Amino acid sequence: MSGQVEKIAEQILTILATYGLDVVAAIIILILGWWFARWAKRFLHQRLARTGKLDLMLVGFFASFVKYAILTFTVIAVLSQFGVQTTSLITVLGAAGLAIGLALQGTLSNVAAGVMLLIFRPFRVGDYVEVAGVGGVVKDVSLFITEMSTPDNIQITVPNGQIWGNVIRNLTVNDTRRIDLVVGIGYGSRLQHAFDAIRATIAKDPRILKEPEPLAALSGLGSSSLDLTVRAWVKTADYWPVRFDLLRAIKETLDAEGIEIPFPHQVVFEHKAAE
Repeated sequence: MSGQVEKIAEQILTILATYGLDVVAAIIILILGWWFARWAKRFLHQRLARTGKLDLMLVGFFASFVKYAILTFTVIAVLSQFGVQTTSLITVLGAAGLAIGLALQGTLSNVAAGVMLLIFRPFRVGDYVEVAGVGGVVKDVSLFITEMSTPDNIQITVPNGQIWGNVIRNLTVNDTRRIDLVVGIGYGSRLQHAFDAIRATIAKDPRILKEPEPLAALSGLGSSSLDLTVRAWVKTADYWPVRFDLLRAIKETLDAEGIEIPFPHQVVFEHKAAE
């Protein structure tokens, strides 16, 4: 029994003596390569961002590309440390490319979609977009994913393939946006009176643009109300503040002018059985 243990110990020592330095060197190369890849990504991102000549989407994409390129060379260097011929390795990888592509077609499609996003640039970092059923401010676009942040500060990570394969709604790319409101008034109210009150309310807000001209018009005859459509153009940055303030101002103005805003009523009849 002791002889077998000694033989196993000798084999282990032989392996360590033969490959020990290679294993240590490979670990060092792997650690240094990983550290250098992360450092290079941060360094390149900061330098390119400071120039101001490149869009932040391109900056993030190039930085991610450099990181993964360094990691690839690191893996090749580690394999060569164990005597693997890098030239033959590249040949094998090329021959296996088709199989790998089929197995990772979802991942590769994300990379292709990321390239298309960078070429056509339907949005930029800082834009608010709605895509793939989610909405948020674009924070970063990398090789595989796009990172967004919702208005309540929740991070969303969406694969690039899902973004490029869907309709993209960019809510901040244009300088101006139109506010659309529907206001209901009672059938007994005078339309012109309501129009004058709403237009006067719109005119009081300096954030509402004069051109295109604001609109207040009858758009529908509801079951219990006359539906008025109110439209006003504002700067994109003012959209939500003006929308909230305008709704409140119209409600207060209609109340002050005695114009009825109908709301659902329920009538309850009580029937007493004859005693």
